[in-house]
Amino acid sequence: MSRRDAGVSVKDVARAAGVSVGTVSNVLNRPHLVSSANRERVEEAIKALGYVPNDAARQLKAGISRTVGLLVVDTQNPFYGTIAIEAEEAAEERGLGLFIANSRRWHAKEQFYLSQFEQQRVRGILVTPVSSDLRTENAVAGRGTPVVLVDAEASDDGFCAVGADDFHGGYLAVRHLIALGRQNITVLGGPEHFRQVERRLAGARHAADEREGVTVEYLAPAEMSIVAGREIASEIASRATLPDAIFAMNDLLAIGALQALAVTHSIRVPEDIALIGYDDIEFCKDAIVPLSSIRQPSAEMGRRAIELLDHEVTEGESHVHRRVQLQPELVARRSTLGLPSDQAPQH
Repeated sequence: MSRRDAGVSVKDVARAAGVSVGTVSNVLNRPHLVSSANRERVEEAIKALGYVPNDAARQLKAGISRTVGLLVVDTQNPFYGTIAIEAEEAAEERGLGLFIANSRRWHAKEQFYLSQFEQQRVRGILVTPVSSDLRTENAVAGRGTPVVLVDAEASDDGFCAVGADDFHGGYLAVRHLIALGRQNITVLGGPEHFRQVERRLAGARHAADEREGVTVEYLAPAEMSIVAGREIASEIASRATLPDAIFAMNDLLAIGALQALAVTHSIRVPEDIALIGYDDIEFCKDAIVPLSSIRQPSAEMGRRAIELLDHEVTEGESHVHRRVQLQPELVARRSTLGLPSDQAPQH
């Protein structure tokens, strides 16, 4: 008989083990209530018959699921991978499973997967929103499925949320470039509906406004990818007058820009153009020129998101939504600092 034979039921297991259906149920759900002899008989019958518990049925009976949905905007970006890994570990510690979906920054996909998770009666949904338009999230939460916003700010009291201070992150990046003497700074952003872009740009401009003579040029590629970074950096490299610094609003853009500048166009980084990214993904320190970046606490975001969801589920009607704002930090490497003086090439 196949291990996944859908015809095997709890009654079959009870008959094979010579116990009651209630004893089998206790072995599956409350094993501490069953004698070791009966537990062994039931476990042997389960193994022999290839019985697989119907968790969906048990969830309907208990009224609560043991699965959590995580919907991120870009599974190809290691930043969101780190969030997912840590959220998964935090979920497992609570006996929960985590299922991941990718909206690819498309509203239609976001709506589709939110609906799918809701129909599957998940315990709750963690979502990195495509934009500040949260009407679908509000509708899902209003029908009873808890929704926690991740890498985002709640615009109202309708959600728990965990994210980093994007305004401060943009400020840190440009203040660092200015402190190194850079004055003509190009900022590489992304789609205008992506809220983090707006906040990071505001922080960058605030840092520039604090120092006379500093200019900020803003360019918005259609997507925030390595390919987009290469393309837009190649356009910059073709100009008669170059900026002396680039702030890319995620590390994928920065890595693409580094490839175009240093490899394709032989522009020295940081001697000709200093370059800083955002997120501090693992690859930054191993780039051809180690990449300065604004580190986001992505692992903590994932763990705190599960904690917020857990509080909301267990507290029930007494729950009060919480907002957790984490702080980014500057990680300076060679792409802005250059080589130490004792390692710099001699002319």
